[in-house]
Amino acid sequence: MTGCDSTTKKINTMEDQKNPKEHLTSAADTTPKVIGIGGIFFFSENTKETKDWYSKNLGLEINEWGSVSFESRDINHPDQINSLQWNSFKKGDEYFSPSTKDFMINYRVQNIEGLVKKLKENGVTILDSIATYDYGKFIHIMDKEGAKIELWEPSDNKNDQ
Repeated sequence: MTGCDSTTKKINTMEDQKNPKEHLTSAADTTPKVIGIGGIFFFSENTKETKDWYSKNLGLEINEWGSVSFESRDINHPDQINSLQWNSFKKGDEYFSPSTKDFMINYRVQNIEGLVKKLKENGVTILDSIATYDYGKFIHIMDKEGAKIELWEPSDNKNDQ
């Protein structure tokens, strides 16, 4: 049984909660798609002051790379640790180009090659080629509102802890 509140959010009953894994992606699923958030990046007039404010007031711990790393377990692979990066960039930083937005979201994806193929078929603007690093594969696209999006497929060994 499902109901809606005044903001039309889906409300699940206890029956729906009995087996929440039924609603999750199978570990064997290789469908090209977004599977989570990998990072939140935004412009700041003064990145040091911004990071200091978040550290002092909200307890964020800035790491050696100048970002914050939020870690969580992967529900389909409990031995793996997922990381969500949070970082501010100096306003106007070219890393966000050609977007004029004040933010960029990094989405964790699976099957990045298949996803890029699908995006090209759908006419999505692809900004570069897939780049491979020790910690995964990356590519950048533009959404329909002109925001740059970073897609990241983590390497298999990145999350093995």
